[in-house]
Amino acid sequence: METQSDENQDQRQDKRGCFECCIKCLGGVPYASLVATILCFSGVALFCGCGHVALTGTVTILENHFSKVTSDNAMLTDIIQLMQYIIYGIASFFFLYGIILLAEGFYTTSAVKELHSEFKTTICGRCISGMFVFLTYILGVAWLGVFGFSAVPVFLFYNMWSTCAAMKSPMANFTNIDSICVDARQYGIIPWNATPGKACGSTLGDICNTNEFYLSYHLYIVACAGAGATVIALIHFLMILSANWAYLKDASHMHAYQDIKMKEERELQDITSRSKECLNSYT
Repeated sequence: METQSDENQDQRQDKRGCFECCIKCLGGVPYASLVATILCFSGVALFCGCGHVALTGTVTILENHFSKVTSDNAMLTDIIQLMQYIIYGIASFFFLYGIILLAEGFYTTSAVKELHSEFKTTICGRCISGMFVFLTYILGVAWLGVFGFSAVPVFLFYNMWSTCAAMKSPMANFTNIDSICVDARQYGIIPWNATPGKACGSTLGDICNTNEFYLSYHLYIVACAGAGATVIALIHFLMILSANWAYLKDASHMHAYQDIKMKEERELQDITSRSKECLNSYT
């Protein structure tokens, strides 16, 4: 009976030990950084993936309906290919940068959790945290520009879609449908000598009914939403990094204070021990 009770107690202690270990591990997870990383990865993936496919569909629409001469849209094709390569670079960079920020969150969380133990933050660690704050701020401002830029094709496609919807409305019967046109040259997308350069009437309606237009329009909307999600994630990262940097700074001051206090206590002990030795020698 005693051996069974001892085995049960050992099993309970093992279960408690595993439970306490799991709680300790979960307590060291930087949940705020984890949420920001997931949001950043999702936003960048939506922007890069949908933007890449939408740019390909835009080239197809322009080549088939607005600029049928290859030499007229050669520059536009080169620019779109360059933007697609930039998208590849953005996706790779933010994949690595998100992992680095998540690792920095783990490091800072462990430093704060062990504030009153032997864990000590270094000047190099605080400088790295400050550098991440500055870099994330710059990237956040840059992504605000990307978010505004990604809204431009959404606006252009929305104007084209609303024009097609206006032709289908009952009020369009009182006007000449062939007089309703969309000119891509006025937006600077293609040169002014491109032929035909614009689409009117039933031709415009056929363009709006194509799969390329429908898919590109909705992909641009999703890409714009992905850019907005990335901006929110970077703002979230900026708040986390600023708070972590402040925690590390407070931790360094706390450790410096503890070191000074320990030195003073040692000096006081040395003085008292010497005074006792002097009194003993006199007696």
